[in-house]
Amino acid sequence: MTPTVHRVAPKGRGAHRSITAALRAASDGDEIRIAPGEYVELLVLDRAVRLLPEDGSAAHSVRVLAAAPGRPVLEVTAPGVHVGGIALTGQDPGLPAVLAAAGSLELSLCEISGGRVEAGGDASLTLTDCRISGAQLAAVHVNTTGTARLTRVVVEDIDGTGVVIGSTASAEADALTARRVTGSGIRVRGRARAILRECRISGPGRSGLLVEDDASVTAQECRLTETGAEGVRVLGSSQRPVGGVVLQDCEVLRAGADAVAVSGTGDVLLLNCRLRAGSGPGATAEDESRAELVNCQVDRPGGSGLVARGSARLAAEGTSVTGSRANGLLAGGGSRVKLAASDVGDCAFSAVHACDDSRVTLTSCRIGETPEHGVRATDRAELTVEGGRITDCGLSGLQIDTAAEARVRGLSVVRGRTGINAESTGTVVLEECDITDAERAGISCGTESAAVLRDCRINGTGTAGLVVGERATPSIEGCTVRDTAGSGMVVGPEAEPRVRAVTVARSGKNSLFVGEKARGTFEDCVFAGAGNAGPAFPAVHVSAAAAPVLRGCLIRDTEEDVALEKGARAVFDDCLARDVKNPALPTGPASALPSASAGPGADTGTSARETEAPTEDTLDDLLAELGGLAGLDRVKHDVSSLVKLMRTVRRREEMGLAPPPLSRHLVFAGNPGTGKTTVARLYGRILAAVGLLERGHLVEADRSALVGEYVGHTGPKTSRVFQQARGGVLFIDEAYSLTQYAGTNDFGQEAIATLVKLMEDHRDDVVVIVAGYPKEMEVFVRSNPGLASRFNRTLVFEDYSTAELVSILEHQAAQHQYELTPPAREALSAHFDATPKARGFGNGRAARQLFQAMTERQAYRVAELSDSTESDLMTLKPEDLP
Repeated sequence: MTPTVHRVAPKGRGAHRSITAALRAASDGDEIRIAPGEYVELLVLDRAVRLLPEDGSAAHSVRVLAAAPGRPVLEVTAPGVHVGGIALTGQDPGLPAVLAAAGSLELSLCEISGGRVEAGGDASLTLTDCRISGAQLAAVHVNTTGTARLTRVVVEDIDGTGVVIGSTASAEADALTARRVTGSGIRVRGRARAILRECRISGPGRSGLLVEDDASVTAQECRLTETGAEGVRVLGSSQRPVGGVVLQDCEVLRAGADAVAVSGTGDVLLLNCRLRAGSGPGATAEDESRAELVNCQVDRPGGSGLVARGSARLAAEGTSVTGSRANGLLAGGGSRVKLAASDVGDCAFSAVHACDDSRVTLTSCRIGETPEHGVRATDRAELTVEGGRITDCGLSGLQIDTAAEARVRGLSVVRGRTGINAESTGTVVLEECDITDAERAGISCGTESAAVLRDCRINGTGTAGLVVGERATPSIEGCTVRDTAGSGMVVGPEAEPRVRAVTVARSGKNSLFVGEKARGTFEDCVFAGAGNAGPAFPAVHVSAAAAPVLRGCLIRDTEEDVALEKGARAVFDDCLARDVKNPALPTGPASALPSASAGPGADTGTSARETEAPTEDTLDDLLAELGGLAGLDRVKHDVSSLVKLMRTVRRREEMGLAPPPLSRHLVFAGNPGTGKTTVARLYGRILAAVGLLERGHLVEADRSALVGEYVGHTGPKTSRVFQQARGGVLFIDEAYSLTQYAGTNDFGQEAIATLVKLMEDHRDDVVVIVAGYPKEMEVFVRSNPGLASRFNRTLVFEDYSTAELVSILEHQAAQHQYELTPPAREALSAHFDATPKARGFGNGRAARQLFQAMTERQAYRVAELSDSTESDLMTLKPEDLP
């Protein structure tokens, strides 16, 4: 049926004199065409009609003014209503000028003033190419259970909020413009859902985007500029969590406070966003909120670039923070922060500052260009650093003080006043760190600290390479200090470090300076090329009343090896001096000359670890313990067969019969975490129970325990480890590393030759087990005929199945009084099924590490419960799985 067209005109035949009259005459689907002019009416649209200008003009030649105050000029209660090209003016700016109480209303090319556009009940609202101005409280208020769509809408000169979306509305806004509003640009609350695309919000008196309660928002390619308060403010309800906010390819420019602020239980994800030149921080998360930034830029914030407080969770990946007027990252309270592959620099304060009880993890980050510290952890903060680079800091590259804890691996620190300054009384572990060109010390362990340093490298520093503060007791192993302008290692008064396998080369002053009353042990160290600044600096200087012990150390290429002040009580045990122009070996009752019979390179300590075998275990107990291990069916079968063979050998010996030819040495081939060390320990105890070994203890060794650093050092080291294993099992992990290094300065082959001879000379006293990856172990055994003849039996340790990994984790849980729910077991199975089992997968170690991670996450979860029960404390659930 063709719709009827009704004309409205002030005069003329065949036309209604008012729009209201035309509406009374119209039916559903009819069209009302209105002549240019001004109409004072109250329009109630209770049927599906279309209101359009007669001439089709979009210049608002038709103007409709409200006929009475307190009433909307246009009210809709029917579906399918369309109004286009008309100017609508209300009489009260604080009330609706257009109201969709029910049904659906579409406004296109309209101009609304003197009041807001409002949709309530279950009404749906569509605005296209419209302009709303001169309203109070809000320009557009969508408080409906229906839908709303705003396309190319302009909201301006509003004494209040630009657009409010509430209730359970589902709204979309494309190319929305909000300017000159005294409140927030867009406010989304209740349980509303909003999608914003290419919206532009400029100069609001408050926040650009405000999200509250259980609302959720997705904003794409939006731009918020010169906001009076936060650019984006997300406030989750304390009673129920916020639905979540996602900002993608958005820009927040010159915000009056935080560019993005999330609090309560808010949840925000920023993807490829730019936060620039605001008056406050770039992004702040506080209370119990969560914020994540991926591939974002935070540029020139007025406060810190990223801030986490309370119990907030903050994460950033591929994100840059530059030019902040405070910290690049500030983490306080009990917050948890993770930064990965991100850049933080050009900050007025420390680039990263972790304080209170916060936990901060930095992975492969680049940090620098700050007048203060690159990274500082203080109070009771916990810092974890994996890889990354810190450059050009006015103070320390990494500062750890008060009672903070830090675990740092693979960090590179370049230039700056001090490389790493560990002054904390908490646990500090530094592994495989590189410090280069520090103005003062490379690494400094502060007063009474007890840091652990492993395999760190310090190059080209100023006053000192490695400093041990007064009364400090650090453990330092495998580190190198090279080309320092001052002393290589300085030990402060009354300090007592434990130093092993440290190399100090080409220091300007002493290689090692030991302060007054200091003690400590220095084993297998090399001090080379000391005194570049002048002959007055011997390699080792021991101050008055100091009593260090140097064992198995080498001093070479220097004017003078040792200088002892009066009252020094240093002990030199099996140390060696080479190419020293003016040797000055210590004499007197408090010091000892190296033993002439010890030979060069002899030392009394090793890096091998010994595990004593319990004496009370019977063979049946040990076999039961072996059988109780998860998986390893093939290994268990092989060991059981060996036990039967060994018992037969033992019976023949007891009867005076000659034993058959038998090699007890084994190759354990398998990936990490498959139980090789555990089985080796059991194997020794089993052999002791059978009577084929005297003690059955296990001595674990690797390349560093066997191979020396200079000619004549390797043989004694290997012999010493072998002697330590007499009566038990010598377990050499990654044994192929003895053959993987080439060159004239490598002594791995010497260690193998020494080992082969000792195995022949003491064939009944020691069982040697070599272990490592399967392919590498095949190459290792074939590399030497003596090895091939002595290691003719290989036990293959296969990777654990998913069920076995779950069993290992359940065993760990039972040992520590935890229980897994059935859903947690299913989640674990799914987790291990999805985990790649490539080379390097941790197997049982991975299961144990996962259990630890689950207990930590469970602790965080239970801590948030107001009244936790014993069951809560013992139960692990799927949500505890990382």
